[in-house]
Amino acid sequence: MQFKVDENLHEEIAALLRLQGHDAQTLNEQKMQGYPDTDIAHVCRREGRAIITLDMDFANILRYPLQDYPGIIVLRLKDQSRSPVFAVMLRLLPELATQPLTGLPVDRRRSRNSRPSRNRTLR
Repeated sequence: MQFKVDENLHEEIAALLRLQGHDAQTLNEQKMQGYPDTDIAHVCRREGRAIITLDMDFANILRYPLQDYPGIIVLRLKDQSRSPVFAVMLRLLPELATQPLTGLPVDRRRSRNSRPSRNRTLR
């Protein structure tokens, strides 16, 4: 899969994705730090990349409709430091390797839907 790692995540997340065989770019690599979310979403759509972010604005399915994007993965964590984010990504990687990012939003705590999803909010 192709991913864009948001600037609010440590660059090691992209390295982890690459180690698992994914094509991952960071906003920092593309000199897109500080760009508006709408511009980032447009670039992801044009490049066919799913975004991985801590930015809850991307979880707004009215602003970012499911059918319009290759995928939006929002990591919703109380502790957004390197270790907890890395731990969540390690849990998510096996699913990314076997499941397409299609369907309804998933909230792991509430389990609204057990199917794979295009937009994900992980806690």
